[in-house]
Amino acid sequence: MGVLMDLIAGDAREILLAIGIGDWAGLRDPTRFVSYVSLGGGMDQIWLDLFAQAARECTSGNAPRAFSDATYPLEARLAALSERMVERVDPHWVDQVALLPDGYLDRVAARWIDLIDCEQCDVDPEEKPMLRELAGDLVAFCRRAQGAEDVLFAWSL
Repeated sequence: MGVLMDLIAGDAREILLAIGIGDWAGLRDPTRFVSYVSLGGGMDQIWLDLFAQAARECTSGNAPRAFSDATYPLEARLAALSERMVERVDPHWVDQVALLPDGYLDRVAARWIDLIDCEQCDVDPEEKPMLRELAGDLVAFCRRAQGAEDVLFAWSL
């Protein structure tokens, strides 16, 4: 089982409050938060690095950089509101994913699945449509999150 992971864009204090009280439905409310995507519980955080690698390979570019290099912990006093680890996401990573052309999305998703399959674990054929959809969800999240005050990555085991 992987970690539970969510990306949320909006005001960091409001996001942390919602996480702290377990208001997961509230995080999905577009009138409260700019953008939200649940990455589920079957993933490993390295898969986000592999997503970025797939995007770089398919576009022959050098962006987006690895997700793990684009996140950094919040100050301890803010993150202590939740059992989840909470990290801030560099807005440049969000912008770079948002700029992926629609015409490349299928190739990026297919390459992402190949990278996960080769480097992390065997991908069950039944999981491939979910991963393709998640690739699109990540790009859509980033497009909505562009210019947001904060983008936070919340995860727990």
